[in-house]
Amino acid sequence: MDRLKHTKGGREHIHDLREVMNSIKVLPKGIYGITSNTFGQTHLQSAKIFLDAGIRIVQYREKSAPTVEEAKELKRLCAHYGALFIVNDRLDIAIASDADGVHLGQDDTPIAAAKKQFGGIIGVSATSLGEAFMAQEGGADYLGIGAMFSTDTKSDAKLVSFEEFRKIREKVSLPIYAIGGIKYENIQMIKRLGADGIAVISSVLAAPDPHLAAASMIEKWVKS
Repeated sequence: MDRLKHTKGGREHIHDLREVMNSIKVLPKGIYGITSNTFGQTHLQSAKIFLDAGIRIVQYREKSAPTVEEAKELKRLCAHYGALFIVNDRLDIAIASDADGVHLGQDDTPIAAAKKQFGGIIGVSATSLGEAFMAQEGGADYLGIGAMFSTDTKSDAKLVSFEEFRKIREKVSLPIYAIGGIKYENIQMIKRLGADGIAVISSVLAAPDPHLAAASMIEKWVKS
């Protein structure tokens, strides 16, 4: 081992190995928390609820007025907990805040353009097998599939049938997070469809006790 460390080739090998390990994008399974400031908490407070419960992937979702400063605060908080920080829609804010990832909708920055500017995780929303295939071929790292149920947080969301979800799961190898109106009682059903995780907003943040709701959803996922 000492010889490996002291030879030029050995140092290069170790450096290359570290680069490979750093390039591996490991996404946590289970609950994926999405922040909101519409249920009585700030984005920072809602992120802390998720993180305190043990959720290790958090998305900053601010449709009207996202800021780099708020994103940087959230990034620091997530880093403190060892969690991944994702920015919804805004590639520029993801880059400026040194986010771990960005989540793109079908009408947002194309994946190819995003990959030229950003080396982090790229998630893509999809509602059909065709959209899921295109995202995978384009180099996405994970998919957000939904809405699975009607949801007040996105009233115009197109619903994805269980049958379509199964088709996507069978044909696409990317990690899949189901999203849209998923509640505690739906978790087992969604997990059995093959989801790697579920994205939650109101089911936690609008609950009478958000901390308890987050912990309960994690427990339900683990036991399902």
